Amino acid sequence: MEKEKVVIGIDIGGTNTVFGVVDRSGRILAEDSITTSHYDEPEVFVAALYEKIMITIPKIGREVVVLGFGIGAPMGNINKGTIEYPADLPWKGIIPLAEIFSRHTDLPVIVTNDANAAAVGEIIYGGAKGMKNFVVITLGTGLGSGFVVDGKLVYGQDGFAGEIGHTSIRPGMSNRDCGCGRKGCLETYVSATGLKRTVLKILADRLEDSELRRYSFDELDAKKIYEAARRGDILALEAFEHTGAMLGYKLADVVAHTNPEAIFLFGGLALAKELIFEPAQKHMEQNLLYIYRDKVKLLPSELSTHNAAVLGASSLIWSENGE
Repeated sequence: MEKEKVVIGIDIGGTNTVFGVVDRSGRILAEDSITTSHYDEPEVFVAALYEKIMITIPKIGREVVVLGFGIGAPMGNINKGTIEYPADLPWKGIIPLAEIFSRHTDLPVIVTNDANAAAVGEIIYGGAKGMKNFVVITLGTGLGSGFVVDGKLVYGQDGFAGEIGHTSIRPGMSNRDCGCGRKGCLETYVSATGLKRTVLKILADRLEDSELRRYSFDELDAKKIYEAARRGDILALEAFEHTGAMLGYKLADVVAHTNPEAIFLFGGLALAKELIFEPAQKHMEQNLLYIYRDKVKLLPSELSTHNAAVLGASSLIWSENGE
């Protein structure tokens, strides 16, 4: 009897690294994690991660054949297999992650950034099956993006194409510092942290009652803002409207650049559903060149929310194998 083919999807985050053993249909057969921040050296981190993966695979309870390892990471570069100057990881400079990983295995190891992994995942497992032109926007702590044009993921000359989170939303008009060292980047407005910053400014500028006033800076987060908005809190609703408007304004530019069939919103902030989708759709349409109007679908990702990052990373290997 032929062994079942599986791949390993790995999502490297600043705090934790999550991995899963994934079959071709997108089922995660086994999963686990390690704490990224415990490892000061990437070589020690990879050794511990590989060991944990090898311990986890037998937990499936049947024999499988692993085709390779797909890794999504901040500032992952698919051209070089590196992570380059990641702001949120414990390691600095350029880390040759694929090379380090390949010291433990002869199987393919593919590294890319998490937004590009999500775009491939949307093709393999999600709502972009059959689409040749679409964009995935990841809305989490920051804002990432992956572009598929004429059926191919766009990587660019150095492997870093499509970083719209670090394009300016209001050139010369914003003083919001960004983790990249610049000011006024889109992700300082449109992300979980950007939403929080918007709420804090509204609370400072306005006098209306809001349940959000009871929270300290450290206590306030996007989930509490979402819950307040669902209960009709005026200032929370205004913050979502502002965030969606900023996103929609920028998506109009994205449409002009790549002429996509659809734009998928992926990640925690996208779970706010109409609170983010409605203002984003409205402001995108208002700012579109007329030849694009009423043509571009704004859709939620169809990847499983809980395991989306792992699925996205795993899809890199299926895509590479043409499975």
